[in-house]
Amino acid sequence: LMMSGSIPFYQKHHRHYDRGYRSKEVESAISQYQTSSSNYAAQSSRASESLSASRGESKAHFDSSGPDAENENPHPPPRTLSSLAFLPNPSQEYASGFSDMDETRVKEGSGYVSRRSLFTRGSEMERTEQTSRKVSMRESAERISLNKRIYENEEYHKRMNEDSLMHAPEFVIKPRSHTVWEKQCVRLHCTVSGWPEPRVVWYKNNVTIDPMAHPGKYKLESSYNVHSLEINRCDFDDTAQYRVSAMNSKGELSSYASIVVKSTWNEAWFSEVFVALFSFPLVGLVPEYGINFETHIVDGFGVSFGREGETMSLGATVIISPNLPRYQPEVQWYRDGTRNVLLQPSKWCQMHWSGDRAGLTLTHLNKEDEGLYTLRITTKSKYETYSAYVFVRDGDAEVEGAPGAPLDVTCQDANKDYVIVTWKQPAVDGGSSILGYFVDRCEVGTTHWSQCNDTPIKFARFPVTGLVEGRSYTFRVRAVNKSGMSRPSRASEPVAAMDPADRARMRGMVDSLIWRLGIWVYSHDVTGVVPGRPKNLEVTEATKNYMVLSWNPPGERGHEGIMYYVEKCVSGTDSWQRVNTEIPVKSPRFALFDLAEGKAYSFRVRCCNSAGVGEPSEATEAITVGDKLDIPSAPGRVVPTRNTDTSVVVTWEASKNAKELVGYYIEASVVGSHTYEPCNNKPVKGTRFICHGLVTGQSYVFRVKALNAAGLSDCSQESEAIEVKAAIGGGIPHGVLPEWELPRGGNVGELTEHMPRWTGMHEAVQCPPYTMLNLNAQTDSLPGAEALCWSPSGSPGALGKVFIKSPSPTAFTSSAFPASPTPPHGISVLECVRDSMVLAWKQPTFIGGADITGYFVDYREVVNGVPGRWHEANIKAVSERAYRVSDLKENRKYQFQVRAANMAGVGIPSRPSDTFVCEEWTIAVPGPPHDLQVTEVRAKSVVLLYKPPVYQGRDPVNGFYIDIKEASAKEEAWRGVNEKAVSNNYMKVSIPKEGESYVFRVRAQNKAGVGKASDPTEPVLAETKPGTTEIVVEVDDEGVISLNFACSNLTPDSKFVWYKNYEEITDDTRLTIETKGEKSKATFKTLAEDDIGIYSCAVTHTDGASSSYTLSADGESLKKLLGISHDHKFPIIPLKTELAVELQEKGRVRFWLQAEKISANAKIDYVFNDNNLSQGEKYKMNFNKETGVIEMLMESLRPEDEGTFTFQLQDGKATNQSSLVLIGDVFKELQKESEFICKEWHRKQGPHFVEYLSYEVTPECSVVLKCKVGNIKKDTVAVWYKDGREVKGDNNLPFTEGVLKLEIAQISKKDSGIYEIVMKDDRGKDTSTLNLTDQGFRDLMNEVFGVIANSSTPLKIQSTEEGIRLYSFVSYYNDALQVTWHHKDSAIAFTDRIKSGVVGEQLWLQISEPTEKDKGKYAIEFFDGKGSLQRTVELAGQAFDDAYAEFQRLKALVKSRRALNLTCNISGNPVPDVTWLKNEREIVTDDHYVMKFEAGKYASFTITTVNTTDSGKYSILVKNKYGTESADFTVSVFTPDVKK
Repeated sequence: LMMSGSIPFYQKHHRHYDRGYRSKEVESAISQYQTSSSNYAAQSSRASESLSASRGESKAHFDSSGPDAENENPHPPPRTLSSLAFLPNPSQEYASGFSDMDETRVKEGSGYVSRRSLFTRGSEMERTEQTSRKVSMRESAERISLNKRIYENEEYHKRMNEDSLMHAPEFVIKPRSHTVWEKQCVRLHCTVSGWPEPRVVWYKNNVTIDPMAHPGKYKLESSYNVHSLEINRCDFDDTAQYRVSAMNSKGELSSYASIVVKSTWNEAWFSEVFVALFSFPLVGLVPEYGINFETHIVDGFGVSFGREGETMSLGATVIISPNLPRYQPEVQWYRDGTRNVLLQPSKWCQMHWSGDRAGLTLTHLNKEDEGLYTLRITTKSKYETYSAYVFVRDGDAEVEGAPGAPLDVTCQDANKDYVIVTWKQPAVDGGSSILGYFVDRCEVGTTHWSQCNDTPIKFARFPVTGLVEGRSYTFRVRAVNKSGMSRPSRASEPVAAMDPADRARMRGMVDSLIWRLGIWVYSHDVTGVVPGRPKNLEVTEATKNYMVLSWNPPGERGHEGIMYYVEKCVSGTDSWQRVNTEIPVKSPRFALFDLAEGKAYSFRVRCCNSAGVGEPSEATEAITVGDKLDIPSAPGRVVPTRNTDTSVVVTWEASKNAKELVGYYIEASVVGSHTYEPCNNKPVKGTRFICHGLVTGQSYVFRVKALNAAGLSDCSQESEAIEVKAAIGGGIPHGVLPEWELPRGGNVGELTEHMPRWTGMHEAVQCPPYTMLNLNAQTDSLPGAEALCWSPSGSPGALGKVFIKSPSPTAFTSSAFPASPTPPHGISVLECVRDSMVLAWKQPTFIGGADITGYFVDYREVVNGVPGRWHEANIKAVSERAYRVSDLKENRKYQFQVRAANMAGVGIPSRPSDTFVCEEWTIAVPGPPHDLQVTEVRAKSVVLLYKPPVYQGRDPVNGFYIDIKEASAKEEAWRGVNEKAVSNNYMKVSIPKEGESYVFRVRAQNKAGVGKASDPTEPVLAETKPGTTEIVVEVDDEGVISLNFACSNLTPDSKFVWYKNYEEITDDTRLTIETKGEKSKATFKTLAEDDIGIYSCAVTHTDGASSSYTLSADGESLKKLLGISHDHKFPIIPLKTELAVELQEKGRVRFWLQAEKISANAKIDYVFNDNNLSQGEKYKMNFNKETGVIEMLMESLRPEDEGTFTFQLQDGKATNQSSLVLIGDVFKELQKESEFICKEWHRKQGPHFVEYLSYEVTPECSVVLKCKVGNIKKDTVAVWYKDGREVKGDNNLPFTEGVLKLEIAQISKKDSGIYEIVMKDDRGKDTSTLNLTDQGFRDLMNEVFGVIANSSTPLKIQSTEEGIRLYSFVSYYNDALQVTWHHKDSAIAFTDRIKSGVVGEQLWLQISEPTEKDKGKYAIEFFDGKGSLQRTVELAGQAFDDAYAEFQRLKALVKSRRALNLTCNISGNPVPDVTWLKNEREIVTDDHYVMKFEAGKYASFTITTVNTTDSGKYSILVKNKYGTESADFTVSVFTPDVKK
């Protein structure tokens, strides 16, 4: 007899514990008892206890209130323990040791005793009546006797018809909603009645609550139909809708309650959530409790390219259904694939959400930002993701040829005064190898960067010492080559200079310890202790530039801090030298530099404190200075494959024996260019990468470099050239590969690395190889022998060999003949109704070498644990592995067995199944799926096939979930494969780990929930067997598309079976299937959208040979196949260029195109306006068969040539044509340009102008007219004209390098006119004209004015006897020059006191009798027609005072004496020397004679006080290396009297 717990809960057959309450009289008696006094309760309690003790029963609580009592008295009075009888807890069914029948008898006995004592106490209540004691006792006894007979009679009838007691679950007390504060506990209660006893499950937002998954968070209790859910320390995530579901064989019922967790700091916000939770009008954000959102990401971002320093934005539109206002899902951005770096808002990236669009802005791109970006939109029920790759190229180098910036600067092993800085080398070296790197540091809070190393280091790791303890630093790295320095890398994250061990120790110290001014100060006196020896000294890093030592502090060091001295010793000597003699180090790390490369050193460390220097540590072994990490070897063979129109998938062999490999850089080069460009600027660790941004149709070669901290490897060999063209399968769009797994024995890959795990694909089952089975076959050849067989791989379809095993251990006889199959196994129930059950089973492990023709099912009834006789359920064999057994009796127990049959006969039956009860299922969820099969077993994936459950539940099945676990793992190891339910009856499952065995199961779901899981499959070994082939798509020359599959390990009984969407193809209207030998072909008659689906082929009687091919519209495989078919059926000659037109010398017109591939036998027709053209005087045709260039030449275009030109090509079956339309304005422009080219050609046959006449203004303000000529000879003549009159002619052409010039000095209005130059000889002439009238002359003068303005000198101040003069000199003055004087930014209105003027090239402003009002800023403004130029001077303060004082002095001097001033303008280059003479003698400057020479042009001579002795002959002599010039004048001085 089997325990009732061995069958599902909905098949159990129970007795209801409260069936005694079905009597109304009993309920009335209990109601009277509840209102009785406590005295009666105490007296009856003792009687009940004695009866319970006599029966050996335990005391427990008993709920005496039925549904009616609950309605009448919602708050019943408390009941004492003594008045209640024991009822066992259903959850203790197995612990009690009672069977169902025993439990029922216990319940009935305890109920009877309890009720009898209750009625006895009821009779005692009637003593208050005014009757005699005897009458009262007699009436009570008769009533009890009558009630007992009625009760026993009802119990008898209830036992005869137990179904009348069964009823669906009912909530006597429903859970109520709660609002609590954060960190409080809350408990939901409910009371449930029903028979059989309901099973209660709690849900949160329709997700089952599992206390084991959240230890300590949830607590579930069930006691006497009272069920509770306790939630500890509530937080905001616990705000949700909770559902409790009660279910038994009669049905299911749910009740709901809500919990709102309020925050103490934002009560208003939680009130909005509370309002939204109970469907009141929304105010604020919309919660999603009880709502299932559908999320779709559309209009996403594709593969993106950026450059360092730029800003990039990524975005996608998010469609959420239902569309609720102000609802915002959780939006997250990730980078770098499997590492799933969750991006946080920072100065480098910003996230945006605008209601229906999620955005990410990378504010300043760096190469660290390159990688796979994933947008994840999450709701409570599901999430949606979208990914694409972002490439970041190097920014423009500050120095041409400089390398790219390093990247990924990080800090490691930070201590008090020491940190190791690491980085990655750039992909771009600027054309020359990188000499090394410089590390810079910057203290946090400052902007000053200081260089850490004096010489560049080649190792991509550097220890930085000399840090100040307690301060934080950031670091950056620059690369350098022979061309210059790169841009700096992105700064690292800040790191604090502090020893982690010191922090921990300081927190635990009792005495505070402070280091001030190099002295350790204690909070109280502690006796000094000399520290002990450091421990575990070792060299953690060694390069040819430095070594890093690491050790542990000593155990004996007292209460004060310690510091360290490091000593070194050259190997072979005993001389120890202290390295850090000046400053001891505080960190147990030290970097040593300036070690001799190639020498061996030993090291040791001493500790020191205020008490002294301790003993040295044990010395390290002798270590030779040099790089311990080698540069990785070059990667192996590089193989490119097509992907999309702009990308190629590149795979390569990993570098051998590479240590600490950082990753790989991939480079691409256009074939023939010999110039390589990086495909990635951030290293990838895998051996597979998708190179994007390539030109469609262009051919590329690729190479790969590996890198580690030691440097970059040599480049791999170039790959074969590949043309960028989309693959037939459509490729991987946007560079987004599926989610990547870790390769076996490898490292985590980047986005474009291999090992994909396709979402929604899961593993399946494969039998273990060489499964040995005992067939119990009868053998006639050897007495006492038995038949053994195996299948080559455990596959049910394989033809096995039977060996006859004799009693002798060495005698075996082989015979290949069919045998009957082994028994099926795994019998389970798929559906149960009142009189029938649907069974399912697994096919035999060994089918006997022949196909199974059917199955036979037997059943027998089990009564009181005793099985009966077997009966045949079906006479005719059934081909399916599921069968409905009918004509069963309800509530009876049955066992089943199944036998398989093939051509050899019917096999032995299976073992009897478990005992099942034939009772109708009423559960809401669906039953288990069945008939799980595994096909297409590969190392990375399998395909799992299954059939939907027979029992649908309350609603139709709407999806399936697949679970997987390792075959040897425990039941708790089951994990789901797909997060979203799939609707298909098949699924491709990705295998987590190659070489492991896995089992699978499937669960179905409907609207009510997820049903019971199917039986697991047999274990399957995840491996790709040798000789495994795939379906190949072929398109023949006629454009016929076919799917081809080959299998080499066929048996005589093997057959190729084709499927579409894993259903066998029986309709030949779309496909024609043909099998020859080891190959099978499925040919499409007319490929169309109706043919979209998954096509698979399986070979029977093999080790599971099968394959599939997906023909989809989304991947454009259908479109591409149709395109290839059309190209094969109607081949087209490919063209490199379409028909084009170009103009050649003399205006000749060339029509041409180039074919990509064409044979020498090709035929070309030249057509103009539907008329064929032929070779002749007007048309010249050429066809270069080597290059494929086809051209037609015309000397010129005439009006009748307007129309359409067409080249028609035919090469065997292939054809093509290209047309060019030349009509309207297009033709006229082309004809005009042709005529112009023709005229230009004729013009250039004689002397001609290469550059036509133009002008330029010299710094001396002269205007030079110039032109450039060509094709001249000795007798060529050039003539200049102005307004038609010759102004200059020279037959000898005095020009240099073909340039003719005409200079106009001191240009003025009279020089306005039309200038022309004519150049001629016997070959012809050419003319060039320049219009310098009206606007042309004004433009010229404006340019002259601009030169004049720029030549002006700064304003200077000069005092005169009349006042103050401001002046400036210009190189040349023209009367048309517009000059304005300003005082305090306002134009000066000239008066008799303030005047302006020009003397030669001097422009002056005279202020007579200056006053205080004349102080301020003065400016002279020059206008050149386009803008202005100002020269300013500040006449204020000391400058004004000095000038005014000088003015007063000169004014007084003039009154007393007269002075004589002589001026002269001088020019010459170089600037000449000036000498003044009097009577042939040189004059020397003194107080009487004042001589000045300003600006190299203006010489002045002043006699301060003129008297008669100053009379005489005066001369000025100017001289430079080119000559001398002089000027004479006479001065005569007379006294007034003499003059009179």
